[in-house]
Amino acid sequence: MPKTTKKVAKIEEKVEKKAVKAVKKIVKKVTKKVEKTSKKVEEPLPVPGEDKAQIIEQYQVKPGDTGSPEVQIALLTSRIEKLALHLKTNNKDNHSRRGLLGIISKRRRLLNYLETKEKPRYKEIAKKLGLTK
Repeated sequence: MPKTTKKVAKIEEKVEKKAVKAVKKIVKKVTKKVEKTSKKVEEPLPVPGEDKAQIIEQYQVKPGDTGSPEVQIALLTSRIEKLALHLKTNNKDNHSRRGLLGIISKRRRLLNYLETKEKPRYKEIAKKLGLTK
């Protein structure tokens, strides 16, 4: 066997070893990413309709009630909590922050209305939701 073919074989062997190392490195990175994303996906996402229906059922004044201040305040509170969690992870999302401020203002107006009209109902809903002025 001539020297040149031996050299070529050695070079091919080295290149193959480097390629195998590179592929192993890439596979390792990809598996780490897949593991991270699979952990996130494992949690089932709540169905918005079920969550909303449960809140309405819990805070309704009478059967079939969806528009009383108590129900509206409870729904806004749940939206505020979800947005607050979102903003903790995405602290530069200023568009959502502005929306959050609007929701908080709307809830505040409803609470003020309820406080002026019927103080006991206001105190009850504030106590249930853990709200303070």
